[in-house]
Amino acid sequence: MHKYLRAVGFSNIKLKEHLKPYIKEAVMFPDKTELSEEVGEDILVQIYKEYADGMGIMLCGLVNEDDEFELEYYYPVFYGTGTTSKEDVIVERHAEKRSYAGVCEDVKVGVVLIFYFQNVCEYRNEKRLNSEKSKGSHTTLSALSVSGKILFPIDKTEKQKRITKEANKNRNQLLEAARRGSEEAIESLTLEDMDTYSMISSRILKEDVMSLVDNYFMPYGFECDKYSMMGTIEEVNLTKNRSTGEEVYQLTVNTNELVFDICINKIDLLGEPAVGRRFKGIIWLQGKINYGY
Repeated sequence: MHKYLRAVGFSNIKLKEHLKPYIKEAVMFPDKTELSEEVGEDILVQIYKEYADGMGIMLCGLVNEDDEFELEYYYPVFYGTGTTSKEDVIVERHAEKRSYAGVCEDVKVGVVLIFYFQNVCEYRNEKRLNSEKSKGSHTTLSALSVSGKILFPIDKTEKQKRITKEANKNRNQLLEAARRGSEEAIESLTLEDMDTYSMISSRILKEDVMSLVDNYFMPYGFECDKYSMMGTIEEVNLTKNRSTGEEVYQLTVNTNELVFDICINKIDLLGEPAVGRRFKGIIWLQGKINYGY
């Protein structure tokens, strides 16, 4: 996760030693601090230092016997906006340290979403105080990227856009029915996939693949929270890291009706982002559960 520091505007940090001044600054002047204490366990602390709207560095550690903060690990963080999914999320702790992963099965993308969990202390406190509400009301996903490119959109008429949107809606309903065990839905999806494969096989001989594939979202590599994806840009925001002055793009992207924000350093993005164009790249998925009462 150290290499993703460049996604929030710290491309100059190559070694952990270079991060020490920022860690010291975050501990002395935090923008947000959260604690979580459970019976028989150490006090877990999350310290957030913001360097632009919604992005910065998160420090996680413990309180020692002298009531001092001891850093266990750190990671670059980017908080998304809006609601990405209303599906239930399962939260599991990683084996190596006191970090957590969120697991969400959303039919819109057809894969199980695994993301790096951001609001650990809040989750632990909610679970301890009120287990019935620890699932939260909805989930906001976000992502960091260190490699991306901008593609032009596929030219579609308004009628074609309506047909595509309706087809996606029908497919999501079939996927939901199939998840509940409907044999009819499973058969319909199988036939649909066969028709799609046949169509692509015939068109790929004379057309470029990027003119056939509008968007996609699939696991990438061996790490479970990394994904390769392509989606349509719905909003573009160019901001600056207040400490380094590096420019960072914050993009709102829609892939298969799954909408979330992506943060990428301007120097790592090939092309000029604009609403309607497509973002293609490798992302590290993060997320948080929102608790609303």
